[in-house]
Amino acid sequence: MFEFDIQHRDGRARVAQFHTPRGTVTTPMFMPVGTQGTVKGISPQELTDIGSQMILGNTYHLMLRPGEAMVAAHGGLPGFTAYPGPFLTDSGGFQVMSLGHMRKITEEGVVFKSHLDGSLVNLTPERSIQVQEALGADIIMAFDECPPYPAEREYILRSLERTERWLARCLTVKSRPEQALFAIVQGGVHEDLRQRSLDLTLPYETPGFALGGLAVGEPKGEMYPAVAFTAERLPEHKPRYLMGVGHPEDLVAGVALGVDMFDCVYPTRTGRFGYALTDEGRLNMNSSAPRTSMEPLDAECDCYACRNYTRAYLAHLIRAEEMLGPRMLSLHNLRYLHRLMERARAAIQAGQFHAWASAWAERYFRSGVPEWFQQALETGRDPLGQKSQS
Repeated sequence: MFEFDIQHRDGRARVAQFHTPRGTVTTPMFMPVGTQGTVKGISPQELTDIGSQMILGNTYHLMLRPGEAMVAAHGGLPGFTAYPGPFLTDSGGFQVMSLGHMRKITEEGVVFKSHLDGSLVNLTPERSIQVQEALGADIIMAFDECPPYPAEREYILRSLERTERWLARCLTVKSRPEQALFAIVQGGVHEDLRQRSLDLTLPYETPGFALGGLAVGEPKGEMYPAVAFTAERLPEHKPRYLMGVGHPEDLVAGVALGVDMFDCVYPTRTGRFGYALTDEGRLNMNSSAPRTSMEPLDAECDCYACRNYTRAYLAHLIRAEEMLGPRMLSLHNLRYLHRLMERARAAIQAGQFHAWASAWAERYFRSGVPEWFQQALETGRDPLGQKSQS
């Protein structure tokens, strides 16, 4: 049911078909985030039109409002949201970290105050799986603890060992075979702790694995060695998901290192703030230059905004605080990331990924390609050795 068929390779980068109950998706891919059961400002039809393949739903937020029972009454997230494709739900683990002083972590789970009304909520591995089963996603995530950055080594070690025990509890109560549960590898930026988490997690042989505990504030020069170290030790024949990553440069570097799936609120959030993503970097629509420009946001983009509107018009909408402005920038930014992954897949299929990625980086990093990105591409140029598990 959850077959992962690798079709092309170029170094560590690969193109695969990932089969789910609600359809087959092609990786590497970016997943838009629908935190509250909607990708902010974008309709399901628009998501389909721009090439979205899988949408992420947020267990923490949907559990609190409207509650998983209401979502289940609609037949799960596809019926509730009218998006017919595959869904992935997170476990609530990342929100546990972001709540900070509002929560208490124990072996049993996490007790936290609702950000809506301050009421106490008890989220355990068992409760997380119960909610995710009711939400009806194709891919569900094991309940984990995501340590912040920086954190003490001893804390990260205790946390990753607790995450493994929580994984075992998640699998014990999981009851729906049509949902694939992905385990999450933690360990921060420390290779020995990443290896410890891998040693504990890989024996569970879940249908896919996520790289967790990254993109939480650490420098890119520390993050990408950890991505490379972890990805090359994950099973070659299963999907690898780098959680919470959505900047264009991060997607290209992650693909180079063998990552298949990404998600982040970045494209829609940055669109709401008035920024457009392009191959020349981020375009600030709040500045004066776009206000008189007759160009589209991106002449190479085929989204509705780029086909129909000038920069001047969209800049006017942003300044006038018209809803259409942030909506169109969000739509464009999502399409940009989908196009970026489409181009990456085409380059892998042609055996030209590293040449394409290097040329893209020269254009994107106008002040010079950073060393961390160059190193990621160089590491990814060599095929995987014997470290990848079978």
